[in-house]
Amino acid sequence: MRHPFRWLVIVVLLAAFTAPALAQDATPEPLAPWVCPPGFEGQNLNVFNWSIYIAEDTVANFEAACGIKVTYDVYFTNEELVTKLRQGNPGYDIIVPSDYMVAIMIEEGLLETLDKSLIPNFANLSPDLTDPWYDADNAHTVPYQWGTVGLAYNKTATGREITSYKDMFEYDGNVAWLEDLRSMLAIGLVQLGYSPNSTNPDEINAAKDLLIANSGNVQAIVMGNSKELLARGEVDIAVDYNGNVFGLIAECAADPNCATEYAYSIPSEGTGLWTDNLAIPVGAQNIPLAHAFIDYIFHPQVGADISNFVVYGTPNQQALDLGLILPQYLNNPALYPPPEVRARLYQIEPVAPDVESVYNDAWDEIKVRFGG
Repeated sequence: MRHPFRWLVIVVLLAAFTAPALAQDATPEPLAPWVCPPGFEGQNLNVFNWSIYIAEDTVANFEAACGIKVTYDVYFTNEELVTKLRQGNPGYDIIVPSDYMVAIMIEEGLLETLDKSLIPNFANLSPDLTDPWYDADNAHTVPYQWGTVGLAYNKTATGREITSYKDMFEYDGNVAWLEDLRSMLAIGLVQLGYSPNSTNPDEINAAKDLLIANSGNVQAIVMGNSKELLARGEVDIAVDYNGNVFGLIAECAADPNCATEYAYSIPSEGTGLWTDNLAIPVGAQNIPLAHAFIDYIFHPQVGADISNFVVYGTPNQQALDLGLILPQYLNNPALYPPPEVRARLYQIEPVAPDVESVYNDAWDEIKVRFGG
């Protein structure tokens, strides 16, 4: 069932993301570095995050600031994350679930309540990202990065712009899909004129059938990073999270031998807007140090360094206000969408366990038919 209030939240939330870029002529004043609270020396922090989703020096700098050791593990889907925690937290202190999964995890009692007195940099959060629909008053989470699902493609190979999922389905060449069952089935649902969050099993299965019928050009289902397949020329189009292709674009621009033009588009039919969030799971071994890590991430320079490296939208208003986001990203409509694009975005919402099973079964059948 569509929730009108939540669609309103998308429009309001994105208004801050598309604010005019600050003047970039003046060099920002150096910021005082983040200072770790005392008493953590020699301790350990266990982080469980998405793959390729943090700046190269973020963890090392936190370790040095606090005199601690971070164990950093990665996962590839929200379902992988929640399945592991449902079995009992093996000791993770920080996790990064997406919006709809946050709501599910709160309902299942899998997240700790945050003590914001231990996160003074929470004040740097964009006002339009506070009190999100999936976590009232940010009681359990703080946004980490945000972005869209869309089409990354090799414009040299396609010979034209790819602007819709219909273009991908009809493309006479190799494509890759995203290992994100709710995002992919939402594509099928929207193609059929249904809600991307349908709870009707018949509609979900119709979306499954549509995807299967249009899978003839699919060469791979990728766990959230298609850039290697695009770079090797194994696929020309891929459904992916927007930030993943921008690293490839930057690498190609810096290589005089790269004659390929890569691009990313937000499909005309509409596509998913997501927000990933920092959270502390129930069963965490070091809750005080986890709070310190969240506060560290929300230092303006630390937050800007992450967003400039992974190339997703920052939730850090101070990073924006201080001009710390690179202008080529801040002024990119594929990263900070303009109003006419905002109207095409939707958010994936949680569904009841019985409907979740329908989605899971539909995706499993797609992968079996595909050979995955």
